[in-house]
Amino acid sequence: MGTHDGHRQRLKTEFLARPDSFPDHKLLELLLFYANPRSDTNPLAHELLDHFGSLAGILDASPEELQKVKGVGEHAAVLFKAAKELSGRYLTARTQVDDIAQSSRDYYALLQPYFFGARNEQTCLLCMDGKHKVLGIRKLGEGNVNAVNITIRLIAEAALSLNASAVVLAHNHVSGIAFPSSEDIATTDNLAPFLARMGIELVDHLIFVDDDMVSLRDSGFYKP
Repeated sequence: MGTHDGHRQRLKTEFLARPDSFPDHKLLELLLFYANPRSDTNPLAHELLDHFGSLAGILDASPEELQKVKGVGEHAAVLFKAAKELSGRYLTARTQVDDIAQSSRDYYALLQPYFFGARNEQTCLLCMDGKHKVLGIRKLGEGNVNAVNITIRLIAEAALSLNASAVVLAHNHVSGIAFPSSEDIATTDNLAPFLARMGIELVDHLIFVDDDMVSLRDSGFYKP
């Protein structure tokens, strides 16, 4: 039995007993067990959190950035990238395209996986039929809703491609502030009547920031 085997087993047992309340440094220490089978990974876990600021910062870092931290080799870098990719695919797999979406909570559950770990601003469109059965989600591109490549025409084409009767527009703010800008509000106000002329209802416009979301409709910035 190795020097750290007893500690590792206790940490595994503790994690399985209460995973939701497991602190970040211990979760990271546990994950590093599988990249560093013999060494004490606790100091490295703290070093990574100090260097990148958070678990999200670690998972968002490039392999090259990760390996600049002493003690992080290729195995650990690959493990972190795999953990992030696996998490994103898990969230996407839980999104069922045959769902009925009727509230901002439903829209959040469907769209959040598309913004998981995003480092750049991007825009997505949730498309539904007249009964709000989900027809699909289209990623419209990088940049905010007012960027040159995210036009009203592009949004309309995405909706028409799925024969949608109702849509929810969504984009993220990488600034960390979910409050809608004046441009976000103006875009919503201009888009709604344009889509209405084609028989498509703009149901809502959502802004995502990390694990948070603001609905322009719920918050009173958009009144269909």
